[in-house]
Amino acid sequence: MTRLTAHDFQPEVLQLFDRYVHGDISRRGFLDLAGKYAGSATAAMGLLAALSPQFAQAQQVSPSDERIRTRYEVVPSPQGHGTVRGYLARPANTTARLPAVLVVHENRGLSPHIEDIARRLALEGFLAFAPDALSSLGGYPGDEDKARDMFGKLDGAKMLNDFQAAARALLTHAESNGKVGVVGFCYGGTVANLLATQMPELLAAVPFYGGQPPAQEVAKIKAALLIHYAGADERVNSGWPKYEAALKAAGASYEAHIYAGVQHGFNNDTTPRFDADSAKLAWQRTITFFKTKLA
Repeated sequence: MTRLTAHDFQPEVLQLFDRYVHGDISRRGFLDLAGKYAGSATAAMGLLAALSPQFAQAQQVSPSDERIRTRYEVVPSPQGHGTVRGYLARPANTTARLPAVLVVHENRGLSPHIEDIARRLALEGFLAFAPDALSSLGGYPGDEDKARDMFGKLDGAKMLNDFQAAARALLTHAESNGKVGVVGFCYGGTVANLLATQMPELLAAVPFYGGQPPAQEVAKIKAALLIHYAGADERVNSGWPKYEAALKAAGASYEAHIYAGVQHGFNNDTTPRFDADSAKLAWQRTITFFKTKLA
């Protein structure tokens, strides 16, 4: 079966989907507005189905792959707010302590795609830990709409504190060598940027199409940054000039890449917004960056 790409959809429909994914419009709102382009309510439903994640088809590394070892672990949530459950992956061919990478999900919790990202990192020789911000609500529910609704009920400050706690746990984890980086996607890219302003111990941060931190906080960044943006992502990219100016003023170590013509979410190979060439290049850059900065 031929795989759909962003080029198979009208730009207006992709913009509507981006608004829907980020909670600016409801499912009903997307269907009503998309129906004007699709021609009918039934066709709009088909558009939504086509744009939604297909996790099984996109899986790159099986959970049963003998080259890796995986398990779920919990870390305490700060200030007595229970625990945060996460997915841990590491290579199976060594017992050595490894450089660690925190994997921060999109605004839907610990989906199968993010677990797959953790396994991809394990194959590259890292200890990867992907926490689930939805832990306090029972965890990722297996349904994207439910996950998005649940995510909107969480306290933003608590989520950020939970991810910081998870990153700090990796600094002293029994299987970590204490060298820690973070990679995040969409919401997770925003978290990666923010953690860089909050954790001087962090050595490397890789935000994929993430929102920028407050300019006044940028001078606190000690980590090296590798920043990925989608060219056709005006919503996120509008904050980049101010962020770059602050990075330059602070003398921060960073490199940024804007992938021309691709959509927000281009690295997520479960949806048609995926761009294979840009995703491959961004991932190669990311792995090389982590292997250099966490060496």
